[in-house]
Amino acid sequence: MSESDSTTSGITKISSLEFNDPLYLQPSDTSGASLITHKLKGTENYNVWSCALKLAFQTKNKLGFIDCTCIRIRYEYEDDEVLLNQWDMCNSVVLTWILISLSEDVYNGQIFSKTAESVQCGQSFSDYYHKLNAMWREYDDMIKIDDIVFANKSYQEHSQFLKLMQFLGLDDVYTSVRRQILTSDHVPSVKVAFSIIFRDESHMMHSNNTV
Repeated sequence: MSESDSTTSGITKISSLEFNDPLYLQPSDTSGASLITHKLKGTENYNVWSCALKLAFQTKNKLGFIDCTCIRIRYEYEDDEVLLNQWDMCNSVVLTWILISLSEDVYNGQIFSKTAESVQCGQSFSDYYHKLNAMWREYDDMIKIDDIVFANKSYQEHSQFLKLMQFLGLDDVYTSVRRQILTSDHVPSVKVAFSIIFRDESHMMHSNNTV
């Protein structure tokens, strides 16, 4: 097949996607417009923001990009380069929707995300935590913040809050314990939040194994 024929075939495949296919994109989807009016500011409006965004994704048939039901590896198995490229396009669109729905402070903690799906999808909770820590260390080293600035208590608290918000981008199975953390009187550090969730997960696993 010539390059021209291959391009034509790819265009045909994309144009034949039906409206209910998660890879289908409407022209307005790539306009860069925000899907919701609420911007995530922090713990005080997380639940409202999350609910509004999920409803918006549902109307666009894009929930699969954040709940791991529409994953890239499916198209890798099918060895379909056209649909792989379309998945990448949709992922970028959904990731953009998420980023523009964040306040500036929260945005700075999420800008290095590569996919719209939950970071933990396909990983153990412990792996997820350690990979995030590795990424944060790499980022802190890359920006080379002055020691005087880093020693500032306000900066440390702000940085820890951004990391906590990124860390809590978990699957829906963690909704209950995540809500517990976000509504607590004192917002914990990421390390403490990890301990709380790890303990809760271990308890659930033990309960399931004894049933």
